[in-house]
Amino acid sequence: MNNRYTIWVFVIFGAMLISCSSKTSKEATGEMETLESTEESSEESRPSPLEVKTGQISGKDFRVQYGSPAVKGRELWGDLVPYNVVWRTGANEATYVDLSSDMTIEGKTLAAGKYSLFTIPKENGKWTVIFNSEWDLEHGHFQYDEKNDVLRVEVSPEWVAEAQERLSIDIESPGLVIRWEKLKLPITIN
Repeated sequence: MNNRYTIWVFVIFGAMLISCSSKTSKEATGEMETLESTEESSEESRPSPLEVKTGQISGKDFRVQYGSPAVKGRELWGDLVPYNVVWRTGANEATYVDLSSDMTIEGKTLAAGKYSLFTIPKENGKWTVIFNSEWDLEHGHFQYDEKNDVLRVEVSPEWVAEAQERLSIDIESPGLVIRWEKLKLPITIN
């Protein structure tokens, strides 16, 4: 009787394991599907949508990826985006560019590759545009390290009459143009 009892316990325990194992696999699969759906829906509901622009500059492939924040009635320059402080030039993760070939930025050579794009806004005068070798920064300027700067150039901002609600970074003449609120920052690239 003792041996039969032991065998019976193993049979029941084995059946429970198989049952739980199957259920766990199904639950895990269901959980995975839920996580993927949540990630997709959170991507769709980002307050600052992710934008990717591709094109050519002087016949060379160029790509820029950035989070596009909205003004939302806020005071931007000198407040939300402070003067004389590194700005990630977008929202969320760092904005980055991908150059298929060596290019000239404001007269200075930048080798082919991926670079995060930062700016230092100024209340008066030219703004500093920075290309940094650490391009995959998930927290933007919070992870910025000046020692990884590959290129810094000075660019004159233009102030236009018509305000633009969402930040845009477009591949157009003279190379790359950043617009937000009443700012137009043209960066010469060829």
